[in-house]
Amino acid sequence: MSKTTETVRKTLRKRYRAERRFRAYGIASIAVGILAVVVLFTDIISKGLPAFTEAYIQVEVVYDADTLGVAVPASEEELMSANYRGVVRQSLYALFPEVDGRREKRALGDLVSSGAEYWMRDRLIENPSLINKSETVWLLADDTVDLFIKADDEQREGSRLNDRQREWVQTLEDDDRVEMRFNASLFTHGDSREPEQAGLWGAVAGSFFTMLVTLGLSFPIGVAAAVYLEEFAPKNRLTDFIEVNINNLAAVPSIIFGLLGLAIFIGLFGLPRSVPLVGGMVLTLMTLPTIIISARAAIKAVPPSIREAALGLGASRMQMVTHHVLPLAMPGMLTGAIIGMAQALGETAPLLMIGMVAFIVDIPGGPVSPATVLPVQIYLWADSPESSFVALTSAAIMVLLGFLIMMNTIAVVLRKRLERRW
Repeated sequence: MSKTTETVRKTLRKRYRAERRFRAYGIASIAVGILAVVVLFTDIISKGLPAFTEAYIQVEVVYDADTLGVAVPASEEELMSANYRGVVRQSLYALFPEVDGRREKRALGDLVSSGAEYWMRDRLIENPSLINKSETVWLLADDTVDLFIKADDEQREGSRLNDRQREWVQTLEDDDRVEMRFNASLFTHGDSREPEQAGLWGAVAGSFFTMLVTLGLSFPIGVAAAVYLEEFAPKNRLTDFIEVNINNLAAVPSIIFGLLGLAIFIGLFGLPRSVPLVGGMVLTLMTLPTIIISARAAIKAVPPSIREAALGLGASRMQMVTHHVLPLAMPGMLTGAIIGMAQALGETAPLLMIGMVAFIVDIPGGPVSPATVLPVQIYLWADSPESSFVALTSAAIMVLLGFLIMMNTIAVVLRKRLERRW
């Protein structure tokens, strides 16, 4: 064996070892990334799952007219302002007749959520014949009770309930008067200071109207700009300057767009704060570069032969674009638009600048109604001192991730189904 051959073999062995190390590094990097994602999702899901259930307490309610402070028959105005808290507490006092003293009675009454009073009001308005009658009902428990019931023995030691309240809850559990139910209010109610009554529906509706405005503005403008730059604009310094700035705008921090929206839409035009219309316009500014870049890439992907064939058959440039180029480029444009919308759905910073961080209880009825959005709702709940909001924050993150995964899945499906290969 010659010296040259041996040198070549050593070099090849060294190269092969380097390739194996590089492959191992790549596999390790992927494994670390997957592990990080698994840990993140596991943490979010483990913390968020308890928020999808809530505790209810079974009591025997007596709709006593004297306790309610209403006449028989009662008018709707009387029922709206009746003493439902007294009725709720009387039902709890009946379960624990040994409770004595003002402080203990107040602690016992705190086991039930204040939302039970509103439920009872709506029920009596719907069925006024229940006055001076009794029925067995399940009332929503307070968030501290809910946390105590869901916790294990070690976590119960750190509960905010005092010793007497823990004894009462344990007695209720032993008597099968505690039941866990699906937390429907999470998807039907707006925000609330009380964790057991707080819901995501207001934020979901606000996100929907904001995305509707964003899509209605950004997609037509983005596609029109891309078509002009690719098919009609002359190649000169001005268009080169525009193209460079579009690419640069895609990398601008999102909070800058929030400052721009605050200065122009609210400061200059006087539009109201904390409404989906302004939020959608701000997110349109942020999303436009992404849509323009993806739309231009989709237009470039259309073979030149399509254009030449259309022009050769006598079509004008506008007919060539609208009848041939746009239909073929539309899958890529839609994919870029959906990805841009998914990015906008997860944005928080620009919306904070225009006041969409306000505490909004009512469900928005349109783009000009005060509203918040899912990312901002997550920010608000994460900043809350109440322990129950930890689970609600994780549950809201799960819902937001679900929407983002769904939008990206739609983008992939559209690309696979509509794209054409030449």
